[in-house]
Amino acid sequence: MKPPFPLAPLRREWQIFLLALGFLSRLPVPPDPDFNQRKLDGAARYFPAVGLLLGGLMALALWGFYSLFSQPLLAVLLCMAVGLLITGAFHEDGLADSADGFGGAWQRDDVLRIMKDSRIGSYGSVALLMVLAIKAVSLSALALPSAMAALLLAQPLSRWLAVSYLVDMRYVSGDGKSKPLATAMPGRHWLLAGLAVLPALGYFSPAQWLLLAVGLAVLRFTFGRYLQRRLGGYTGDTLGAAQQLSEVLIYLLLLI
Repeated sequence: MKPPFPLAPLRREWQIFLLALGFLSRLPVPPDPDFNQRKLDGAARYFPAVGLLLGGLMALALWGFYSLFSQPLLAVLLCMAVGLLITGAFHEDGLADSADGFGGAWQRDDVLRIMKDSRIGSYGSVALLMVLAIKAVSLSALALPSAMAALLLAQPLSRWLAVSYLVDMRYVSGDGKSKPLATAMPGRHWLLAGLAVLPALGYFSPAQWLLLAVGLAVLRFTFGRYLQRRLGGYTGDTLGAAQQLSEVLIYLLLLI
């Protein structure tokens, strides 16, 4: 008896999701026996779904640490440490490299050269410290259920905003590990990727969603114009910066 729908496309999408998970995190994933470049190129459409998974793990960690210590700030810091361990500080590294590049040079080629330097400079250190501190203080200011919901929202939503630049901007750096980010994303794939945000839909009020939509749209437009003016497009590092900035903005907007 044949299955009611073909399994091959579902298996292929699952394998692409696992590629995205392996790209964005240090979680172990099985090797893909049918790996090809087209799958890797399409992995970015599952970045928000990976964000939802990571947000769920961080929310569970937050609940567990709060249950143990009953100290909001400590629980948030330990939860953030879990997130950093899972992701290998992937996006935070992009933020630091972007801050060093934009802060340390004016010419496009010099900015890109600094971004590729594995060492972290003063601009990157300050940006990383400030973003992590704002995350910790913002999340600890929320009640535990709201902080857990914020993680479930911010992790996929910030990645959805970051990959939106793949729809209408061009990639301006080399290949390497960022190859999946160098492939343009069809608009329909980006819209479908936003389904990862839906699990948090019912927790927040319409007014909060409106505030988030306006605030993130302004950030997306402003940062995109900045990237276009300074670089003529985006790099893997700047997408990491976009994810970190939008994540911080989400937490701040939820406090209003």
